Amino acid sequence: MAEKKPLRQIARPFVADGPSGVSIRDRLKGFTVQDEQVLRAVGAHMGRLASADLARRCRDGLDHSTDTWAERKRELTAASSSRWAGSVTSHTHDQWGLSRRAQHAHLQSLDAGIATVRHRLSLPIGERGCRGKPGGYRSRGEWFAKTRRLAVLEDRYEQVRAEREAGRVCVVRGGRRLLNTRHNLDAAQLTETAWRQQWEATRWFLTADGESGKRQGNETIRVTPDGEISIKLPAPLADLANAKRGRYVLAAKVSFPHRGEEWRDRIEENRAVAYRIHLDVTRDRWYLDASWTRKDLPVIPLDALRPDGVIGVDTNADHLAAWLLDEHGNPTGSPRRLDYDLSGTADHRDAQVRHALTRLLHWARTTGVQAIAIEDLDFTDSTTREMHGPRKKFRQLISGIPTGRLRARLLSMCAEAGISVIAVDPAYTSMWGAQHWQKPLTSKNRKTSRHAAASVAIGRRALGHAIRRRTTPPPAHQSDVQGHRTAQARPRDRRREETRPRIPGPRTRSVQPDAERTRATRTSKTVRDVRSDQGWVQDSLLLTDQER
Repeated sequence: MAEKKPLRQIARPFVADGPSGVSIRDRLKGFTVQDEQVLRAVGAHMGRLASADLARRCRDGLDHSTDTWAERKRELTAASSSRWAGSVTSHTHDQWGLSRRAQHAHLQSLDAGIATVRHRLSLPIGERGCRGKPGGYRSRGEWFAKTRRLAVLEDRYEQVRAEREAGRVCVVRGGRRLLNTRHNLDAAQLTETAWRQQWEATRWFLTADGESGKRQGNETIRVTPDGEISIKLPAPLADLANAKRGRYVLAAKVSFPHRGEEWRDRIEENRAVAYRIHLDVTRDRWYLDASWTRKDLPVIPLDALRPDGVIGVDTNADHLAAWLLDEHGNPTGSPRRLDYDLSGTADHRDAQVRHALTRLLHWARTTGVQAIAIEDLDFTDSTTREMHGPRKKFRQLISGIPTGRLRARLLSMCAEAGISVIAVDPAYTSMWGAQHWQKPLTSKNRKTSRHAAASVAIGRRALGHAIRRRTTPPPAHQSDVQGHRTAQARPRDRRREETRPRIPGPRTRSVQPDAERTRATRTSKTVRDVRSDQGWVQDSLLLTDQER
């Protein structure tokens, strides 16, 4: 008999932190021909400097130091200004650090794939896998193909590891996806001229970091409370200035309809605000983005959120399953299914996720709850193609769940709505939810899905209750004849979420199992077997068939 796999330790639920930054956007209208020429000239000039600085930072690799950073900044200052140079170098370091983190994640993925292939190759052909571990390969042909696959993964792992140890990274200003589109213009429905315009626009650099204590929070790109925009021109382009001290004032103005009051409060107090000007080539529109850091978000304790109940949400590849639970962990009302379609472009997928979350927040407002419970999902150890063998549809299902995108959107939207997010451990929520809640919540008029039952399990875990339901008492005790005997583990009891072992025998605890009952202890079935010390016994009566 196979040994039962022990349950892994379940982490405690916690209140997720809100977004640390804010970004708003407004369209620049009323452009003149000269305004567009100046922005194109400044963007192209600073873009060339940013590309050269990134190339030099990549050449420095692990030899980077504060001295090399200062030297790069001095060279950029001579070709632009000190503040432009500071923005360029800070963005260069952000890009290089992001590439290093992606390189590390790629190494972890390759290592997981190699370990899985080696494990499956070591098993006999056709051996079935146990719970949580894949089995052997199905045929000798597949086994041989995976040996070649293992050699490819090992060679690729050595290459990436050598690059990481040497400090080499692969980074493209403008995006690798747009770079690869150059070789597939027909599939992207683009001409070479249109692609070239997008490529040049994405490589422009019109970004300025904010500075607290400076006028309107930014000296490079300054925006006044009435929406006037002025830019500090780089030194080689100072002859294009139309204002004092080498500045150029745009004819276009912004108003920021969304979060405009918060933005005005910041610039009136001279608090740091970063700006970015960019061109949407497809729509031929110019935009201005304003962003800043938020450090004053209130943090509500977990115990203060539980009295009003929560909405448990189960995340799936094509929908969100949600159910409202009261403070005692009882599901109330009917479950909600919030569908979304993640096919198509990135903008379409993002819009689908936002629409589903908007409906979820509207429902949360009407119910009056203060928190939404969701799983703290992380599929980094399950996305490798070697993990689940030939189960291609299952791999696509896991990869299709929008964990990162949904988490970021949910946190930002809940912060604006004043609703907290409780993150719970995703261990066994689907399995235990289906085991304990799917059948009891199913009726003639409502068919409860496995995902809806999982949402109940998520909500109960966020409230601090065990996932399993109360055990049903015997019929006599359901009406509290001798006191309610339902056994329920307390929230602080250890191993309370494990499946309770089945004890053979009657459900009444006063009667022992059949295996432990002896002649001296079992209840007699005949008058002759009753001993005198067991109390009085009614004499047998001769009853007629009619009396019976």
